[in-house]
Amino acid sequence: MNQHRSVQRYNPKINEEERRLIDAIHKMAVKYKRFGYRRITRELKKQGWRVNAKRVHRFWKAEGLQLRKKTRKRRGKDGSGQNACHINKAEFPNHIWSYDFVEERTERGGKLRVLTIVDEFTRQCLAIEVSRKFRKLDVADILSGLFTKYGKPVAIRSDNGSEFRSKVVIDMLQDAGIERLFVEPGSPWENGYIESFNGKLRDECLNGELFLSLADARYVVTKWQNWYNTERQHSRLNWMTPSKFSATWVAPDSAPPHPPQPTRNAA
Repeated sequence: MNQHRSVQRYNPKINEEERRLIDAIHKMAVKYKRFGYRRITRELKKQGWRVNAKRVHRFWKAEGLQLRKKTRKRRGKDGSGQNACHINKAEFPNHIWSYDFVEERTERGGKLRVLTIVDEFTRQCLAIEVSRKFRKLDVADILSGLFTKYGKPVAIRSDNGSEFRSKVVIDMLQDAGIERLFVEPGSPWENGYIESFNGKLRDECLNGELFLSLADARYVVTKWQNWYNTERQHSRLNWMTPSKFSATWVAPDSAPPHPPQPTRNAA
């Protein structure tokens, strides 16, 4: 056939152990549709497989399981406001919370709004509230309930949405002694922790569900929130879950016993 011997290859032979591993990877890929090979490796190890990420990646590519995300090129200047998450960082639990809204719809096209609230240091999801609409008083009531349950944060970061800049919410936060960190308008990356969490919520939960009603949506996201906090391992927390990290975190000896309140006027 006029082909050089250097281009000839034998067909790879897959032994029984590798076949069982590939089957396990396929089952994980079906169960966790938006996980990459690194997270699948963690899940396999939890099930007792002695395998490293490089081996899983080889089978992952061979089986065509890679998912590529469509990314949009950002235009304009990078976020550089003084309240940006990469400048004013959370340093301990209950230091900085962040919150934002996500839009969703039911099967019949009814609008749903999802309010998400996250502790930036522990990555713990403190609340996912679903409603047809949120009044300014609703946001204040939800925050008050979280203050009672988890304690008050030093500051709370958000974009410039009308619900977050309302007089009701601002007065409530001011009375509670909580600093307001508004990111620069048109710079969502400055509120990166909540944006990252919302991306996971949409990618791993909302996009894979069909909501028949408001009650159905509330049940699904509450179940996902519990799984996220107690079972989903976080790469930035040394592969611990947010709940475990929050429960086991110990302040460094050099840290002051009572961290000082920020004095900068963030509003």
